[in-house]
Amino acid sequence: MSGEVVLYDYWRSSAAYRVRIALNLKGIAYRAVPVDLAKGEQGGADYTGRNPQGLIPALEIDGNLLTQSLAIIDYLDQTWPEPRLLPADPALRAAALGRALVIAADTHPIQNLRVMNRLKSQFGASQEQAVEWNRHWISLGFATLEAQAPESGLFGGAQPDLSDLCLVPQMANARRFEVPLDAYPRLVRIDEALRALPAFAAAAPEAVKN
Repeated sequence: MSGEVVLYDYWRSSAAYRVRIALNLKGIAYRAVPVDLAKGEQGGADYTGRNPQGLIPALEIDGNLLTQSLAIIDYLDQTWPEPRLLPADPALRAAALGRALVIAADTHPIQNLRVMNRLKSQFGASQEQAVEWNRHWISLGFATLEAQAPESGLFGGAQPDLSDLCLVPQMANARRFEVPLDAYPRLVRIDEALRALPAFAAAAPEAVKN
């Protein structure tokens, strides 16, 4: 690894939260550059000049500018392999990716800030209706993951894997939107165990809010 590692970050971004956890687990020091989503800074020319999609996070590392949280974490896993976040075995790797994508592809994207804003501006949804939209999609994703969750241990077994990194930020969103969690006891257990780990605790929104 050469040069300074820079994370373009927002404290409450689920996707950035995943990357912060990965960086912490791998012991990679980085400098955070806040991009305030609530103020729309992600749409400014300064940031879109780096990331044309205008989404958080982006990571400057090894002379590269990387975007999309799962792609960033995959790069970190390839270049800084310990602790491994995606198994080497193809079947186990596919299973971990599948679980991660339940959140990163099917749950989180349709309940993030820009979707909520569109529901309000184009369809006249109230804040409560937008929140109920989020609760619906979070609950569907959690039902799938609860069925896949192990009876003991983490999704990754003794050590966190990519799906564990995706679960914790989504659980934080669920608590934020007051999603009832009684139906997901395994997810609650895994989330509690993960949030007790230093790498996860240091990446939490309340720990990095700026």
